[in-house]
Amino acid sequence: MSELDPPAEPALQRYIRLRKAGDTQGALAAAAAACAATPDDPAAHYALGEITAALGDHDGAANALAQALRLAPLWADAWINLGLARYRQGAVHAAKMAMREALRVAPGHPVATGNLAALMGISGEAVPGEAMLREALAQAGENEGVRLNLAVRLLQRERGAEALALLDGAPALPINATARRHWLLTRVAALLQCGAMADARLAMAECAALGPMPPALAPLWHWRRVLLAQLEGNMAGAAEAAADMAGAIGSMGPEAVPEHRIMAHYDLAKFWSGQGDTAAAFAHWQQGHALLRASQPFSRTAFSAFIAANTEAFTAARFAAQPRAANNDPAPVFIVGMPRSGTTLCEQILAAHGAVHGAGERSALGQMAFRLGKGENACAVWRLAALDAAALDAAADEYLAELHALAPGKARIVDKMPGNELYLGLAGLMLPGARIIHCVRDPRDIGLSIWTFRFFGEHPYAHDLADLGWTIAQRARLMDHWRAVLPNPILTVALQDWVDDFDGTLARVLAHVGLPHDPACARFYENDSDVQTVSRAQVREPVNARGLGRWRAHAAQLAPLIAELEAAGMLAEPQP
Repeated sequence: MSELDPPAEPALQRYIRLRKAGDTQGALAAAAAACAATPDDPAAHYALGEITAALGDHDGAANALAQALRLAPLWADAWINLGLARYRQGAVHAAKMAMREALRVAPGHPVATGNLAALMGISGEAVPGEAMLREALAQAGENEGVRLNLAVRLLQRERGAEALALLDGAPALPINATARRHWLLTRVAALLQCGAMADARLAMAECAALGPMPPALAPLWHWRRVLLAQLEGNMAGAAEAAADMAGAIGSMGPEAVPEHRIMAHYDLAKFWSGQGDTAAAFAHWQQGHALLRASQPFSRTAFSAFIAANTEAFTAARFAAQPRAANNDPAPVFIVGMPRSGTTLCEQILAAHGAVHGAGERSALGQMAFRLGKGENACAVWRLAALDAAALDAAADEYLAELHALAPGKARIVDKMPGNELYLGLAGLMLPGARIIHCVRDPRDIGLSIWTFRFFGEHPYAHDLADLGWTIAQRARLMDHWRAVLPNPILTVALQDWVDDFDGTLARVLAHVGLPHDPACARFYENDSDVQTVSRAQVREPVNARGLGRWRAHAAQLAPLIAELEAAGMLAEPQP
């Protein structure tokens, strides 16, 4: 190099320049060169992780960011980006761990807080996630990401007025154009929930004025168009917007939030189902479930082993001749059954009683089983069945103290986590005074309803219709076992029972839990309780028969599920 030649541009500087210029391939080459030239520089590996993520190579991004963190373990932004890469890989648990590491090294970091709360919502921890957002907003002052995440959570619970107040209470809109569009689209959703269509149109116009919609946000934009057109009675316009939305899903780039892609399919399925186009609806449900299945693999072998262990380890002799906890506390009431079997309805009816607290879907029993069993598999089941009196008494004391703290003075506290039926063996050992209500419904209606909702948390069995039918049958077999061996009283309540004889069914339920009649139970739908499940709309109205027999209109699409139910002997009536 002559004295007149300019010095070579450092690779990291070249990366920054090319990234700003939009030359992603050039930036990728520059980041790789920086890693080769300075392998001990965490910034080089961070740059490589950043650009590979932008190009959709989430495995490469995770590897590069992990290397950056090995060199600089206290780098909060690297932990955040690693969490995002893990999320896009489908590893939600690993993504949450990365966000928690970011908060450990940078307490109160608003981006890590917002991301962790969103991930908690996806994985079924919506209540603590929302509490985290509220605490962050109260302590850290203004942060648009935290405020937006909280508003989205409120909208999921159909609390549009609260979401709108939260958004309109912000000091200013985001400056970044993409963030500003997302904010405005969230505000449109809140306005539509409040019935303010004119204001929603104004917010849509403000969003459109910002220029072309980024591909990552285009499905959200078109879904707002669908909702507006529907509310105005313009079904042709709604169908046109739905078609545009379907095309936009395919154009979403790697920077798109995976949940936006998933929900776009569920939203379109809901729209086409409402129009009577079951083929189009099922096509979108299939695509939504396919995206979820990638991060929630299901094993029939493992689940069969778990069920078998319960039936072999928890026998009538185990309960009769070996230790149980000494307490006889009558407060715990477990409402169990498959999701969409009527568990929320039963809880809301009971919770209207003056002596009852409805605690919603608690994870406490499952967490206790996981901790005491040292896992959640067949071996864990045998460990639970082998617990001695001291261990059961200690576990019961802990469980009951937390339970009564939820509602001091209430005679009964209802836990309606449907999956608790998997842990009733532990409940029978630990809580001899607990009562159990098993909710049932036509398994075809259960299967259809599960298939058509985006359930948060872990529901790996739900993403294939055959697996879904098989699981419904396996869990029914487990409940038959519990009815045969558990000393705790179990009452079976069919959804049809509430429709056919509400008063008689209510009398049976109250007698089962040892409570007198309370006329408020018949007016359960008047309560403005904060229902966290997808049944929130149904329990805001009197009991009706609309959900019974819905499967018939979808029998052809449900064929894999129905075949599994028939094979298990769960269908009494002949099939068409």
